[in-house]
Amino acid sequence: MTLQQLRYLIAIAEFGSINAAAQNLYASQSNLSTAIKELETELGITIFTRSNRGVTLTNDGTELLGYARQVIQQADMLSERYAKGSSSHARLTVSTQHYAFSVQAFVEVAEMYTGDEYEFTLRECRTGEIIDDVRTFRSEIGILFRDSFNSRVLDKAFADANVVFTPLFDAQVHVFVGEHHPLAKAKILTLDDLEDYPRYSFEQGTENSFYYAEEPFNQIPHKKEIRFSDRGTLTNLLTNHIGYTLSTGVLSSEMHTGIVSIPLDTRGLPGSNGTMQVGYIIHSQMKRSPLLEDYISMLENVMRDNPFVHPYKH
Repeated sequence: MTLQQLRYLIAIAEFGSINAAAQNLYASQSNLSTAIKELETELGITIFTRSNRGVTLTNDGTELLGYARQVIQQADMLSERYAKGSSSHARLTVSTQHYAFSVQAFVEVAEMYTGDEYEFTLRECRTGEIIDDVRTFRSEIGILFRDSFNSRVLDKAFADANVVFTPLFDAQVHVFVGEHHPLAKAKILTLDDLEDYPRYSFEQGTENSFYYAEEPFNQIPHKKEIRFSDRGTLTNLLTNHIGYTLSTGVLSSEMHTGIVSIPLDTRGLPGSNGTMQVGYIIHSQMKRSPLLEDYISMLENVMRDNPFVHPYKH
């Protein structure tokens, strides 16, 4: 199957005859007829019924026409997009776990960019989706965390996806609670302190493995669980209810009001050393664009003066 065959199919369907389509495409009628016959043979269907009045789509042909139009539309978009060559059209695509600092860096890069043509995309998504986005070049960079519990599984997933992990910073695990939470004034907390309160965590879909969780110590059972898929819900739960979540301790601007961050005592806890290593993955064959380098630099800048993290120097 070729794009040319699909273009012939669309034209014949629109003009109602092979002869009229050939005239408008400045092609020979025999070329169009041959193309349709080859397509019918390849797919094992009859696309048109022929009569003295022209051609009519069969049911199979009507279904195929819908797909053909989608394929040609996408092909034309690709052609238009990359025909720009070395023009000023810029692109940045980011997939990230639900971290406000990655969004902040993204927004700052978008605000400082002065080009006339650009396409910026940020996806807050599940861990497995981040790895797959970078593997398939849907995204240029993925932001996620690893620790001593999930590192072996994630490192294998990175290798299988042909992506390379680069650490940005280490952070001690913290507990996020609302400012009116009974434990909000504590200097340090243990998991035992949190036992009676709901635990909030991001839902990971069909890949709901403990190793793919966005929160440390998620593998430790808890009797009250609330799962969700967006940061807005998390902020709402933290400010209006008495649950908690575990993360890096880095509070975003929208979380400063009404939420406090308290260190978690991780001594003696199984499966992790209590340190979250946050970093980014990039496909090993990806050539970094200047805009991607700007985004990485902005990530480093956002974290540089944060008291809760220990940035890496690259």
